Amino acid sequence: MSATANRTDTTYTFGVITPEELDRLSEATSQGSFQQWSGQVRLAKIRGHEAECVGVCDASGNLVTGCVILYLNGRFGADGSVYFGPIGISDDPALLRAITEAIRESARRHHAVSVACWPNVAYRLYSSNGQPDGEPNDALLAGFADAGWTHGGFHTGYDVVCQWMYVKDLTSITNGKELLASFGKRAQWSVKRAQSMGVHVREIGPDEFDVFADIERRTGERRGFATRGADYFRQFKQAYGADAHFMLAEIHIAEYVADMTAKREALQAKVARLQAKYDERPTTRIERQLGEESRNLAAADKRLAEVEGYARKGDVLPAAASMFVSHPNEVVYQYSGSLEEYKPFYASALIQYEAMLHLCVEQGVSRYNFYGISGVFDDPNDEGRGVLEFKQGFNGYVEQMVGKFTLPVDKFRFGVSNLAHKLLRR
Repeated sequence: MSATANRTDTTYTFGVITPEELDRLSEATSQGSFQQWSGQVRLAKIRGHEAECVGVCDASGNLVTGCVILYLNGRFGADGSVYFGPIGISDDPALLRAITEAIRESARRHHAVSVACWPNVAYRLYSSNGQPDGEPNDALLAGFADAGWTHGGFHTGYDVVCQWMYVKDLTSITNGKELLASFGKRAQWSVKRAQSMGVHVREIGPDEFDVFADIERRTGERRGFATRGADYFRQFKQAYGADAHFMLAEIHIAEYVADMTAKREALQAKVARLQAKYDERPTTRIERQLGEESRNLAAADKRLAEVEGYARKGDVLPAAASMFVSHPNEVVYQYSGSLEEYKPFYASALIQYEAMLHLCVEQGVSRYNFYGISGVFDDPNDEGRGVLEFKQGFNGYVEQMVGKFTLPVDKFRFGVSNLAHKLLRR
């Protein structure tokens, strides 16, 4: 911590800390994440933004809480943001006052109007289908209020930082077979289907980020969300290095054709045997089996006919892409995209399996964070329904986060800014 640390009481001191000190804290506390790590500082600098790390030490000089604050210029001055932090916090009033003062002093040095934070703390846990599991964490809300922060309330839907997260616990899983068995039946089927259809997943580098960004862009156009672009992904990779993983799922046409041809030949033989049995001694059971296998054969013929169109596009076809970020506490599924024309190949499901296996299970990381969902579980027409159902297929649970807190720093400019936003919303 900076030698100019300030004392708030006999228990805590606060001041500026280094990104390396933040890393050690981030790795030591369960609240640590890639958003509160030195990579975030590097990314901010690469993108031309200001960032500063602050922290609080206890009476023994141990760093117990801290965060990186990002500063972006707004209409009325700079605004600070603490994404998934501060980390190491509890509902201890003195600790919350200390980190609040550290943040306020940093904000004043940067002439900020206010600072918003989204602590990496769950307000309440829920089952995969949205049933409450445990009591809400109201004590932390009261502690932030006492320290001078205003809570933004609870809501559903998507925002700058989603209030609802979908998470999978991998604690007891040791290999790929166990991992696959932990999924729901539909996700298991999808992964196996992709594996049998010539889909392979590999990690790519910056020289192929244009392909990654193109898939994300086309997905965004189809679903109506803003996308980042190849330059941002290169900046992210530069900042996070080996902890940023860009995975591409590709269809290998020759492998797919060989597999489908073998399946068709096996179905042809099965249909011929059933037909011979039926001709010799017709029964309802054989007739039912013959009908089912004949339909399977027709479907195989159709897929093989379709493959000619795929083959004209190339020997290896990019079908889906996802970005993951590794942290000692968890792996986060951050960005993704998939091409609609290759939907029957279930490439996105295979990417999830490969990421969990290689980035979590094999590395001893027990928490896989699917990140945001809308928080709406009972509306089939909700905009996030498809995302929710996809993630539910992997059998996880839900965290409702404590949400957004805002700390006014320059009360006059903060009041003017709030008034302007209210007028613009009318």
